[in-house]
Amino acid sequence: MSRGFYFRYDGIKMKKDKYSEKRFDIQTEKAIDASVLEAIPFEYPGSNTEVVYETDEFTSVCPWSGLPDFGTIIITYLPTKNLVELKSLKYYLTSYRNVGILQEHAVNRILKDLVKLVKPQTMTVEAEYKERGGIWTRATARYGKSN
Repeated sequence: MSRGFYFRYDGIKMKKDKYSEKRFDIQTEKAIDASVLEAIPFEYPGSNTEVVYETDEFTSVCPWSGLPDFGTIIITYLPTKNLVELKSLKYYLTSYRNVGILQEHAVNRILKDLVKLVKPQTMTVEAEYKERGGIWTRATARYGKSN
């Protein structure tokens, strides 16, 4: 007979799921590095220029299991005086790699940090996560009034 942990469920002896206590190391939200974000001047204020940044390389982890979440992040905004410098944005988004954060919380945190940086007229952060448990997730956070 194989060795392992067993438990009873409805009077039936069952083998314990060997993954139930398996965890990967995860970091807290303190690991999100907003200090790398930089703004650059926008030379056309008032022009209603829509800026869209998109990456399909966003990862964070489930705060309970530590398993990775993979998603596409789409950031859309109307700048006022500043733009987000792209290299700094890439480093910032990469800092989420091992952070245990709910998908819905990630879009709100990204929005908060970017609004603080560039103070746009409007901004939307949308995340489209790959399927987990048979469910696709799309979360959207918005700042300012939409036109």
